[in-house]
Amino acid sequence: MNEKGSGIIRVGIGGWTYEPWRGSFYPERHPRNRELEYASRQLTSIEINSTYYGAQKPEGYAKWYEQTPDSFIFSVKAPRYATHRKVLAGAEETIGRFLTGGLTQLKHKLGPINWQFMPGKVFDADDFEAFLKLLPPSVNGLPLRHAVEVRHDSFRTPEFIALARQYGVAVVMGADSKHPFIADITAPFVYVRLMGTQEGEPLGYPAATLALWAKRAKAWAKGATPDGLARLAPALPGTGKRDVYLYVISGNKVSNPRAAMSLIKRLS
Repeated sequence: MNEKGSGIIRVGIGGWTYEPWRGSFYPERHPRNRELEYASRQLTSIEINSTYYGAQKPEGYAKWYEQTPDSFIFSVKAPRYATHRKVLAGAEETIGRFLTGGLTQLKHKLGPINWQFMPGKVFDADDFEAFLKLLPPSVNGLPLRHAVEVRHDSFRTPEFIALARQYGVAVVMGADSKHPFIADITAPFVYVRLMGTQEGEPLGYPAATLALWAKRAKAWAKGATPDGLARLAPALPGTGKRDVYLYVISGNKVSNPRAAMSLIKRLS
């Protein structure tokens, strides 16, 4: 969980199956069973969302591994059954079942695990720390990286930032949404979800906005702190290079692949 970053920036989208992407992202008549193969060669990462709604079979993870390039990385949304509960300490069995249910079939292509919480989940330090204690640094010898996506304003407190840093867990930056945007760095990697692509924008976002996010990603990767982002706690001193995972999610979803590919081009 506390593994040092290498300064690599990966950019992608959420999932790879979306009917309006056929013809706008995927070529016309592209085989549906080869969509992941195609998407993984245009992008450098994808956030798997189906895991949030239900368990996946080990052979499914293995198939995703085989269909993607060696350098490709998946992030994975953890099951909602682990996070959508009143007492988080009770999630141990669900967490264990998820982590040992075939996830390791992704091997070195497994990136961060996103533990997303409901908008109504209020921050309680003892309750949340009990949950963080359940997140192991590895499973079957495979290192794990954990990120938490909180969606209630009560998490906008230095106490939450201190807890995340103590356990080496990243706080997901949910940008351009109705949810709180928390930009504090709490782990050796950064996890960003851009959620505000707009209809009418050819690339989803204005060029200036895409350039700004590319600039921020480069700064994070170098171990720096970008200007213009408010923090809840003092910046971490000299943490070295960080890996950055940046996903274009939600918003005007049909344009998300174009926004992600534009970011990759700017970063190259």
